[in-house]
Amino acid sequence: MRSLADWLTHQERVHPQSIDLGLERLERVLRRLDWRQPRVPVITIAGTNGKGSVAGYATAILQAAGYRVGTFTSPHLRDYRERIRIDGEKVAVAALLGAFERIEAACHGGDGAISLTFFEYNALAALLVFESSGLDAWVLEVGMGGRLDAVNVVDPTVAVVVSIGLDHQEFLGTTPEAIAREKAGIFRPAVPAVLGSRAMPGVLEEQARALGAPLKRLGGEFDFSRQGKRWRYRGSRWSLDDLPAPALVGDIQYANAATAIAAVEELASRLEISREAIARGLGAVHLEGRFQSIDVSGLEWILDVAHNPDAARVLAANLKARPVAGRTLAVCGILADKDAAGVAAELGPWIDEWWMATTLGARGADGAVLAGRMAPHLEAPLHIAADIESGCAAALAVARAGDRIVVFGSFHTVAPALDWLEARTRLPSGTLREYTVPPRTP
Repeated sequence: MRSLADWLTHQERVHPQSIDLGLERLERVLRRLDWRQPRVPVITIAGTNGKGSVAGYATAILQAAGYRVGTFTSPHLRDYRERIRIDGEKVAVAALLGAFERIEAACHGGDGAISLTFFEYNALAALLVFESSGLDAWVLEVGMGGRLDAVNVVDPTVAVVVSIGLDHQEFLGTTPEAIAREKAGIFRPAVPAVLGSRAMPGVLEEQARALGAPLKRLGGEFDFSRQGKRWRYRGSRWSLDDLPAPALVGDIQYANAATAIAAVEELASRLEISREAIARGLGAVHLEGRFQSIDVSGLEWILDVAHNPDAARVLAANLKARPVAGRTLAVCGILADKDAAGVAAELGPWIDEWWMATTLGARGADGAVLAGRMAPHLEAPLHIAADIESGCAAALAVARAGDRIVVFGSFHTVAPALDWLEARTRLPSGTLREYTVPPRTP
């Protein structure tokens, strides 16, 4: 019997590649497990940015309507069990270990051994846990791409693509069209395809039409309009006035919330969902690391996992919309395979002083290397930190009344920052790391 930490260490090491896209291995294991497609509605969500927000809104709306919901997201911040939730609660350790044991047995049975990646173990565990939990609906966030992502072994009731941007080009292609084609792989014949951005590569519509998947496009078949601090949703079935502002910060969250409603709307023939449930759900979402604001002794810390130029543009807009009396200090840690120069170009005008911090793991980047990539696009003073914790300490040491500190660039950046804040009793109790786990994998 392995502990959770032992299982995760094993899963990091058992497959020769940390990322190995494809469905053949998973499908073989699922056949050995005699797994069947879910009988309850499934919302599958792909996209470059915004997946977690849309998953959060969809889950919260369904829960507010009284349904038991299983939600799968990735990566996690500080506890692996964040990835698999039942009614908003992290999966129980016993259920997770039981799923791992079943998967491992299936990998070593039948017609030869099968090795899985860390993420494939994760996705299969979610399917097994959800299958045995008596749920009313599943909400599944795609890890990378779509066509060859482990989540795509499940046939959705609604398929959502939130946004398209340049990220993971080494796996998905070097153009928005190529990336969109991969993400369109979650579409199915006769299954509604929800597009959550107004400007999308045309290949998404082409793929949907070729499959006979009904299209729901933001600005077309569904839309939203702001009404002061309230807003209105118009869709194929519902017209909802006087909705409360989405709980997550930023103008982009209206589009994300509308996209979630457009997806949930397609479940109306199977699940009864009232306007009141939608309103309650919109206000109930909380996601760590998405423009998360924490007041510590009068100093605001903002934590954001923004890790590509599109996400950095949203972060910059949120900072602009929330002016501060003093300076904005940034602790930045970006993985080596990300477009750090593009991130710098978006955020440069809004930061008064920088600390470039080294991130850990196989994809981590040295702070000095990161500084070299970003410095040509920045005018503010720039420093190098040995790690995220050192960067946070250095920024705090020079912060004055009225300043704010923004920590951003990756889940690998926000997680140690939260740990550092919490360890120094600068965060409320009750959020301590519950398990020591290997480096986080997408």
